[in-house]
Amino acid sequence: MKQEIEDHREDRGKLEIEESISRIYPFISRVFDVYEIQKSGDILYFFGTPKADTENVMGELWAPLEQRGLGGTLKYELGEHVLIVAPLKKEEEKVWINLALFIATIFTTMICGAWMFGVDLSNDPMQVFEGLPFTLAIMAVLGSHEMAHYAMAKYHGMKTSLPYFIPFPTFIGTMGAVIHYRGPIPNRKALFDVGVAGPLVGLFVSVAVTIIGLKLDVPAVNPLPHSLMFEVGLPPLFVMVQKVVGVTGSSLHPVAFAGWVGMFVTLLNLLPAGQLDGGHVLRAMLGKKADRVSSMIPRILFLIGIYVVYYLKGDGFIWIFWGLFLWAFAAAGHPSPLHDKVELDRKRILIGILTFVLGLLCFTLIPFKTIT
Repeated sequence: MKQEIEDHREDRGKLEIEESISRIYPFISRVFDVYEIQKSGDILYFFGTPKADTENVMGELWAPLEQRGLGGTLKYELGEHVLIVAPLKKEEEKVWINLALFIATIFTTMICGAWMFGVDLSNDPMQVFEGLPFTLAIMAVLGSHEMAHYAMAKYHGMKTSLPYFIPFPTFIGTMGAVIHYRGPIPNRKALFDVGVAGPLVGLFVSVAVTIIGLKLDVPAVNPLPHSLMFEVGLPPLFVMVQKVVGVTGSSLHPVAFAGWVGMFVTLLNLLPAGQLDGGHVLRAMLGKKADRVSSMIPRILFLIGIYVVYYLKGDGFIWIFWGLFLWAFAAAGHPSPLHDKVELDRKRILIGILTFVLGLLCFTLIPFKTIT
Protein backbone atom coordinates (compact mmCIF):
# COMPACT_ATOMS: atom_id res chain seq x y z
CA MET A 1 0.00 0.00 0.00
CA LYS A 2 2.82 2.38 0.93
CA GLN A 3 4.60 1.63 -2.33
CA GLU A 4 1.42 2.35 -4.29
CA ILE A 5 1.08 5.79 -2.59
CA GLU A 6 4.70 6.65 -3.41
CA ASP A 7 4.23 5.53 -7.00
CA HIS A 8 1.07 7.67 -7.22
CA ARG A 9 2.92 10.72 -5.93
CA GLU A 10 5.74 10.14 -8.37
CA ASP A 11 3.32 9.80 -11.25
CA ARG A 12 1.49 12.94 -10.13
CA GLY A 13 4.77 14.82 -9.94
CA LYS A 14 5.70 13.77 -13.45
CA LEU A 15 2.29 14.89 -14.72
CA GLU A 16 2.76 18.33 -13.08
CA ILE A 17 6.20 18.65 -14.71
CA GLU A 18 4.83 17.65 -18.09
CA GLU A 19 1.92 20.09 -17.68
CA SER A 20 4.29 22.94 -16.75
CA ILE A 21 6.50 22.21 -19.74
CA SER A 22 3.59 21.83 -22.15
CA ARG A 23 2.24 25.27 -21.19
CA ILE A 24 5.42 27.11 -22.12
CA TYR A 25 7.29 24.84 -24.52
CA PRO A 26 5.54 26.12 -27.70
CA PHE A 27 6.75 29.64 -26.93
CA ILE A 28 10.26 28.51 -26.03
CA SER A 29 10.64 26.34 -29.13
CA ARG A 30 10.06 29.36 -31.38
CA VAL A 31 13.30 31.03 -30.26
CA PHE A 32 15.24 28.24 -28.55
CA ASP A 33 16.20 24.82 -29.94
CA VAL A 34 15.88 22.60 -26.81
CA TYR A 35 17.82 19.36 -26.54
CA GLU A 36 17.49 18.66 -22.79
CA ILE A 37 15.15 19.61 -19.94
CA GLN A 38 15.87 19.34 -16.23
CA LYS A 39 13.86 20.25 -13.16
CA SER A 40 14.88 21.20 -9.64
CA GLY A 41 11.98 22.01 -7.34
CA ASP A 42 9.86 24.61 -9.12
CA ILE A 43 12.69 25.60 -11.47
CA LEU A 44 12.91 24.29 -15.04
CA TYR A 45 16.20 24.25 -16.97
CA PHE A 46 16.04 24.18 -20.77
CA PHE A 47 19.39 23.41 -22.41
CA GLY A 48 19.69 24.29 -26.08
CA THR A 49 20.74 26.77 -28.73
CA PRO A 50 19.14 30.17 -29.43
CA LYS A 51 17.51 30.32 -32.86
CA ALA A 52 17.92 34.09 -32.95
CA ASP A 53 20.10 36.75 -31.34
CA THR A 54 20.50 35.91 -27.66
CA GLU A 55 19.38 39.45 -26.73
CA ASN A 56 16.01 38.83 -28.38
CA VAL A 57 15.28 35.43 -26.82
CA MET A 58 14.03 36.89 -23.54
CA GLY A 59 12.35 39.70 -25.45
CA GLU A 60 10.15 37.11 -27.13
CA LEU A 61 9.57 35.03 -24.01
CA TRP A 62 9.04 37.70 -21.36
CA ALA A 63 5.34 38.39 -22.09
CA PRO A 64 4.09 34.77 -22.39
CA LEU A 65 6.07 33.71 -19.31
CA GLU A 66 4.94 36.70 -17.27
CA GLN A 67 1.28 36.05 -18.18
CA ARG A 68 1.67 32.56 -16.66
CA GLY A 69 3.32 33.82 -13.49
CA LEU A 70 6.79 32.81 -14.62
CA GLY A 71 10.09 34.55 -15.13
CA GLY A 72 13.06 33.51 -17.22
CA THR A 73 16.81 34.06 -17.51
CA LEU A 74 19.09 33.02 -20.34
CA LYS A 75 22.64 32.12 -19.30
CA TYR A 76 25.73 30.74 -21.01
CA GLU A 77 27.56 28.35 -18.69
CA LEU A 78 30.20 25.69 -19.32
CA GLY A 79 29.95 26.06 -23.07
CA GLU A 80 26.17 25.78 -23.43
CA HIS A 81 23.11 27.97 -23.23
CA VAL A 82 20.56 27.32 -20.50
CA LEU A 83 17.17 28.95 -20.17
CA ILE A 84 16.07 29.03 -16.53
CA VAL A 85 12.32 29.34 -15.92
CA ALA A 86 10.92 29.78 -12.41
CA PRO A 87 7.72 31.07 -10.74
CA LEU A 88 7.74 34.80 -10.09
CA LYS A 89 7.84 35.79 -6.47
CA LYS A 90 4.82 37.89 -5.61
CA GLU A 91 5.81 40.97 -3.64
CA GLU A 92 3.02 42.49 -1.61
CA GLU A 93 3.31 46.25 -1.80
CA LYS A 94 3.25 47.89 1.64
CA VAL A 95 1.14 50.88 0.72
CA TRP A 96 1.20 52.10 4.31
CA ILE A 97 4.87 52.99 3.86
CA ASN A 98 4.04 55.17 0.83
CA LEU A 99 1.23 56.80 2.81
CA ALA A 100 3.37 57.40 5.90
CA LEU A 101 6.15 58.99 3.85
CA PHE A 102 3.61 61.09 1.97
CA ILE A 103 2.12 62.44 5.20
CA ALA A 104 5.58 63.05 6.70
CA THR A 105 6.62 64.97 3.58
CA ILE A 106 3.50 67.13 3.80
CA PHE A 107 4.56 68.22 7.29
CA THR A 108 8.24 68.77 6.48
CA THR A 109 7.40 70.86 3.40
CA MET A 110 4.77 72.76 5.35
CA ILE A 111 7.36 73.66 7.99
CA CYS A 112 9.72 74.96 5.30
CA GLY A 113 6.85 76.80 3.63
CA ALA A 114 5.95 78.47 6.94
CA TRP A 115 9.56 79.66 7.29
CA MET A 116 9.35 81.14 3.78
CA PHE A 117 6.34 83.14 4.94
CA GLY A 118 8.40 84.40 7.92
CA VAL A 119 6.60 82.36 10.57
CA ASP A 120 8.51 81.78 13.81
CA LEU A 121 7.35 78.27 14.66
CA SER A 122 9.27 78.20 17.93
CA ASN A 123 6.86 80.81 19.31
CA ASP A 124 3.69 79.71 17.55
CA PRO A 125 3.84 76.13 16.21
CA MET A 126 0.20 76.22 15.09
CA GLN A 127 1.06 78.72 12.38
CA VAL A 128 2.73 75.87 10.51
CA PHE A 129 -0.38 75.78 8.30
CA GLU A 130 0.73 79.11 6.82
CA GLY A 131 3.09 76.98 4.76
CA LEU A 132 0.26 74.98 3.18
CA PRO A 133 0.33 76.86 -0.18
CA PHE A 134 3.97 75.92 -0.67
CA THR A 135 3.22 72.32 0.30
CA LEU A 136 0.40 72.01 -2.21
CA ALA A 137 2.59 73.51 -4.93
CA ILE A 138 5.73 71.45 -4.32
CA MET A 139 3.78 68.20 -3.84
CA ALA A 140 1.92 68.84 -7.10
CA VAL A 141 5.22 69.39 -8.93
CA LEU A 142 7.02 66.36 -7.51
CA GLY A 143 3.97 64.11 -7.37
CA SER A 144 2.93 64.74 -10.97
CA HIS A 145 6.45 63.84 -12.14
CA GLU A 146 6.46 60.46 -10.41
CA MET A 147 2.82 59.63 -11.15
CA ALA A 148 3.51 60.20 -14.86
CA HIS A 149 6.29 57.60 -14.63
CA TYR A 150 3.93 55.27 -12.75
CA ALA A 151 1.04 55.63 -15.22
CA MET A 152 3.26 55.12 -18.28
CA ALA A 153 4.99 52.09 -16.73
CA LYS A 154 1.60 50.51 -16.03
CA TYR A 155 0.50 51.28 -19.59
CA HIS A 156 3.45 49.26 -20.90
CA GLY A 157 2.79 46.37 -18.52
CA MET A 158 5.78 47.08 -16.29
CA LYS A 159 5.68 46.37 -12.59
CA THR A 160 6.34 49.39 -10.44
CA SER A 161 5.67 50.70 -6.96
CA LEU A 162 3.68 53.75 -5.98
CA PRO A 163 5.81 56.88 -5.39
CA TYR A 164 7.91 57.06 -2.24
CA PHE A 165 8.17 60.67 -1.07
CA ILE A 166 11.33 61.46 0.87
CA PRO A 167 10.91 63.86 3.82
CA PHE A 168 14.22 65.55 4.55
CA PRO A 169 15.33 68.70 6.42
CA THR A 170 16.43 70.63 3.32
CA PHE A 171 15.37 74.17 2.43
CA ILE A 172 12.30 72.70 0.68
CA GLY A 173 11.60 69.94 3.22
CA THR A 174 12.05 66.98 0.89
CA MET A 175 14.51 65.13 -1.31
CA GLY A 176 11.81 64.52 -3.89
CA ALA A 177 10.11 61.23 -4.66
CA VAL A 178 11.06 57.96 -6.34
CA ILE A 179 9.33 54.86 -7.67
CA HIS A 180 10.79 51.37 -7.75
CA TYR A 181 10.66 49.40 -11.00
CA ARG A 182 10.45 45.61 -10.75
CA GLY A 183 11.31 43.34 -13.62
CA PRO A 184 12.72 43.99 -17.09
CA ILE A 185 12.07 46.83 -19.52
CA PRO A 186 10.03 45.39 -22.44
CA ASN A 187 11.50 47.50 -25.26
CA ARG A 188 13.05 50.82 -26.19
CA LYS A 189 9.64 52.41 -26.78
CA ALA A 190 8.57 51.59 -23.23
CA LEU A 191 11.91 52.86 -21.90
CA PHE A 192 11.46 56.13 -23.78
CA ASP A 193 7.82 56.65 -22.81
CA VAL A 194 8.45 56.00 -19.12
CA GLY A 195 11.59 58.13 -19.08
CA VAL A 196 10.14 61.12 -20.88
CA ALA A 197 6.71 61.18 -19.19
CA GLY A 198 7.94 62.34 -15.77
CA PRO A 199 9.97 65.38 -16.91
CA LEU A 200 7.35 66.57 -19.42
CA VAL A 201 4.38 66.31 -17.04
CA GLY A 202 6.40 67.61 -14.08
CA LEU A 203 7.63 70.58 -16.14
CA PHE A 204 4.11 71.38 -17.33
CA VAL A 205 2.90 71.46 -13.72
CA SER A 206 5.98 73.52 -12.73
CA VAL A 207 5.11 76.17 -15.33
CA ALA A 208 1.48 76.21 -14.16
CA VAL A 209 2.55 76.56 -10.52
CA THR A 210 5.02 79.31 -11.50
CA ILE A 211 2.29 81.30 -13.26
CA ILE A 212 0.02 81.03 -10.21
CA GLY A 213 2.86 82.01 -7.85
CA LEU A 214 3.91 85.01 -9.93
CA LYS A 215 0.39 86.41 -9.71
CA LEU A 216 0.50 86.29 -5.90
CA ASP A 217 1.90 89.10 -3.78
CA VAL A 218 5.36 88.31 -2.42
CA PRO A 219 5.09 88.26 1.41
CA ALA A 220 7.18 90.76 3.34
CA VAL A 221 9.45 88.50 5.38
CA ASN A 222 11.79 89.43 8.19
CA PRO A 223 14.57 86.83 8.27
CA LEU A 224 14.45 84.65 11.36
CA PRO A 225 17.51 84.69 13.65
CA HIS A 226 20.32 82.38 12.52
CA SER A 227 18.45 81.47 9.31
CA LEU A 228 20.16 81.08 5.94
CA MET A 229 18.87 83.20 3.06
CA PHE A 230 19.25 82.16 -0.56
CA GLU A 231 19.04 84.05 -3.81
CA VAL A 232 18.07 81.88 -6.75
CA GLY A 233 19.32 82.14 -10.29
CA LEU A 234 16.45 82.22 -12.74
CA PRO A 235 16.72 79.86 -15.74
CA PRO A 236 15.61 81.02 -19.22
CA LEU A 237 12.29 79.17 -19.03
CA PHE A 238 11.40 80.87 -15.74
CA VAL A 239 12.29 84.30 -17.19
CA MET A 240 10.13 83.55 -20.24
CA VAL A 241 7.18 82.76 -17.96
CA GLN A 242 7.83 85.98 -16.03
CA LYS A 243 7.66 88.00 -19.25
CA VAL A 244 4.39 86.34 -20.25
CA VAL A 245 2.87 87.12 -16.83
CA GLY A 246 4.40 90.61 -16.77
CA VAL A 247 6.51 90.20 -13.63
CA THR A 248 10.24 90.77 -13.15
CA GLY A 249 12.76 90.30 -10.35
CA SER A 250 14.08 87.40 -8.29
CA SER A 251 11.88 87.96 -5.23
CA LEU A 252 9.46 85.08 -5.40
CA HIS A 253 6.30 84.01 -3.64
CA PRO A 254 6.81 80.53 -2.09
CA VAL A 255 4.40 79.06 -4.67
CA ALA A 256 6.47 80.54 -7.53
CA PHE A 257 9.58 79.20 -5.79
CA ALA A 258 8.00 75.73 -5.92
CA GLY A 259 7.77 76.20 -9.69
CA TRP A 260 11.47 77.13 -9.76
CA VAL A 261 12.26 73.96 -7.80
CA GLY A 262 10.30 71.94 -10.36
CA MET A 263 12.37 73.38 -13.19
CA PHE A 264 15.62 72.70 -11.35
CA VAL A 265 14.55 69.12 -10.60
CA THR A 266 13.61 68.67 -14.26
CA LEU A 267 17.07 69.84 -15.31
CA LEU A 268 18.81 67.40 -12.98
CA ASN A 269 16.56 64.52 -14.01
CA LEU A 270 17.14 65.19 -17.70
CA LEU A 271 20.90 64.96 -17.48
CA PRO A 272 21.63 62.24 -20.07
CA ALA A 273 23.58 59.94 -17.76
CA GLY A 274 23.14 56.60 -16.02
CA GLN A 275 19.58 55.78 -14.99
CA LEU A 276 18.35 59.34 -14.64
CA ASP A 277 15.30 60.15 -16.77
CA GLY A 278 17.58 61.76 -19.33
CA GLY A 279 19.70 58.60 -19.35
CA HIS A 280 16.58 56.51 -20.06
CA VAL A 281 15.50 58.80 -22.90
CA LEU A 282 18.93 58.94 -24.52
CA ARG A 283 19.41 55.16 -24.16
CA ALA A 284 16.09 54.62 -25.91
CA MET A 285 17.02 57.08 -28.68
CA LEU A 286 20.60 56.00 -29.37
CA GLY A 287 20.78 52.45 -28.08
CA LYS A 288 24.14 51.39 -26.69
CA LYS A 289 25.81 54.43 -28.28
CA ALA A 290 24.29 56.45 -25.44
CA ASP A 291 26.90 55.04 -23.07
CA ARG A 292 29.52 57.31 -24.65
CA VAL A 293 27.46 60.43 -23.97
CA SER A 294 26.61 59.20 -20.48
CA SER A 295 30.29 58.85 -19.61
CA MET A 296 30.99 62.44 -20.76
CA ILE A 297 28.30 64.19 -18.68
CA PRO A 298 30.08 63.89 -15.28
CA ARG A 299 33.22 65.47 -16.80
CA ILE A 300 31.20 68.31 -18.31
CA LEU A 301 29.44 69.03 -15.01
CA PHE A 302 32.75 68.95 -13.15
CA LEU A 303 34.28 71.47 -15.60
CA ILE A 304 31.19 73.72 -15.30
CA GLY A 305 31.59 73.67 -11.51
CA ILE A 306 35.29 74.57 -11.75
CA TYR A 307 34.47 77.41 -14.18
CA VAL A 308 31.79 78.86 -11.88
CA VAL A 309 33.96 78.65 -8.76
CA TYR A 310 37.28 79.91 -10.11
CA TYR A 311 36.29 82.21 -12.96
CA LEU A 312 32.86 83.52 -12.00
CA LYS A 313 33.65 83.44 -8.27
CA GLY A 314 30.24 81.90 -7.67
CA ASP A 315 28.82 78.85 -5.97
CA GLY A 316 29.42 76.03 -8.45
CA PHE A 317 29.84 73.23 -5.95
CA ILE A 318 26.40 71.83 -6.87
CA TRP A 319 27.82 70.95 -10.32
CA ILE A 320 31.02 69.51 -8.86
CA PHE A 321 28.94 67.36 -6.50
CA TRP A 322 26.67 66.14 -9.30
CA GLY A 323 29.65 65.49 -11.52
CA LEU A 324 31.27 63.29 -8.90
CA PHE A 325 27.96 61.64 -8.04
CA LEU A 326 27.21 60.77 -11.66
CA TRP A 327 30.76 59.59 -12.20
CA ALA A 328 29.95 56.69 -9.88
CA PHE A 329 26.24 56.54 -10.73
CA ALA A 330 26.75 56.30 -14.50
CA ALA A 331 29.66 53.86 -14.25
CA ALA A 332 27.25 50.94 -13.79
CA GLY A 333 25.80 51.57 -17.23
CA HIS A 334 22.17 51.19 -18.27
CA PRO A 335 20.28 47.88 -18.37
CA SER A 336 19.28 46.79 -21.87
CA PRO A 337 15.58 46.53 -22.76
CA LEU A 338 14.40 43.07 -23.79
CA HIS A 339 13.70 44.22 -27.37
CA ASP A 340 16.77 46.39 -27.76
CA LYS A 341 16.99 46.36 -31.55
CA VAL A 342 13.58 47.91 -32.16
CA GLU A 343 14.40 51.54 -32.91
CA LEU A 344 12.18 54.49 -32.03
CA ASP A 345 9.83 56.10 -34.52
CA ARG A 346 10.43 59.63 -35.80
CA LYS A 347 7.72 61.12 -33.55
CA ARG A 348 9.44 59.85 -30.39
CA ILE A 349 12.83 61.07 -31.62
CA LEU A 350 11.40 64.58 -32.10
CA ILE A 351 9.75 64.49 -28.68
CA GLY A 352 13.06 63.40 -27.17
CA ILE A 353 14.95 66.28 -28.79
CA LEU A 354 12.28 68.76 -27.65
CA THR A 355 12.47 67.36 -24.11
CA PHE A 356 16.23 67.90 -23.93
CA VAL A 357 15.80 71.45 -25.28
CA LEU A 358 13.27 72.16 -22.51
CA GLY A 359 15.75 70.74 -20.02
CA LEU A 360 18.42 73.17 -21.26
CA LEU A 361 15.97 76.04 -20.78
CA CYS A 362 15.89 75.07 -17.09
CA PHE A 363 19.67 75.47 -16.74
CA THR A 364 21.45 78.33 -15.02
CA LEU A 365 25.16 78.48 -14.18
CA ILE A 366 24.54 79.55 -10.58
CA PRO A 367 21.23 78.04 -9.39
CA PHE A 368 21.42 79.60 -5.94
CA LYS A 369 23.79 81.45 -3.67
CA THR A 370 23.78 82.25 0.04
CA ILE A 371 23.02 85.81 1.04
CA THR A 372 25.34 86.98 3.83
